[in-house]
Amino acid sequence: LRVRDLTLRDGQQSLFATRLKQEYIDRLLPLYRDAKFYIMETWGGAVPDSVMRYLGESPWDRLRSCSKEMKGISYLSALSRGRNLFGYVPYPNYVLEGFYKEAIKNGLNVMRIFDALNDLRNIEVAVDEAIKAGAHVQGTLCYTTSPIHNIDMFVQLSRDLEKMGVHSICIKDMAGIMTPQNAYDLTKAIKAAVKLPIVVHTHSTTGLGAMTL
Repeated sequence: LRVRDLTLRDGQQSLFATRLKQEYIDRLLPLYRDAKFYIMETWGGAVPDSVMRYLGESPWDRLRSCSKEMKGISYLSALSRGRNLFGYVPYPNYVLEGFYKEAIKNGLNVMRIFDALNDLRNIEVAVDEAIKAGAHVQGTLCYTTSPIHNIDMFVQLSRDLEKMGVHSICIKDMAGIMTPQNAYDLTKAIKAAVKLPIVVHTHSTTGLGAMTL
C-alpha cells in the first residue's frame, strides 16, 4: 500500500477553512520529510484561490517551498476540476496548457483530475495537457449512489479514462458514504476491467472512512 497524505490540502481545507499560512506549513515540512509519504497533496480544491484571496500569499511560493523540502522523498500532488482548474469557470485551452507547464516546472508531480458530474468531456483537455507537461495524471471517478451510479457505470468510466491515457484511477468518495463492502466490490470490479493502479480516496464525514480504507 502507498499512502497519500492530504493534510495540507484537504485537511486544512475541511478543518481550518483554508486558512493555514505558509509559516505554519514551513514548520511542518521537516515532519513530512521524516514521515516519507508516497505522495503529499499540497494544492487543489480551494487552496490556491484562498491563499491569494484571504492570506495574501502566493500559491506558487507554497508549491516551491514544498518541492524544495520534499524532492526525492515524496511526490507532490494537486486536485483539479478539469477545465475549471481550481476555479469555478471553464478556462480556454491555452490557460490549461500554460498552467500545467508552470505547475510541473515548479515541482508538481501528480495531477488528480475530476469532473463533478463524471462527464469526461470536461476533463479531456486537462488530461491531455497535464500528460504533455509531464505529470502523472490520475483520472478520477466521483463516487455517489443513485439508480444509475452502479458498478457497471463506474467500470465503463474507468475503461474510458484508460483510453484517455491516464496513469492511474482514483475512486473519489467526497461525502464519505462508501461502505467497506461498496469499496471492496467496486475496487475489485475496476481492477478486473483495467490495468491501471487504483486509488481509494474517502472522507470520515459519516465515520466510515477508516473501515472503508
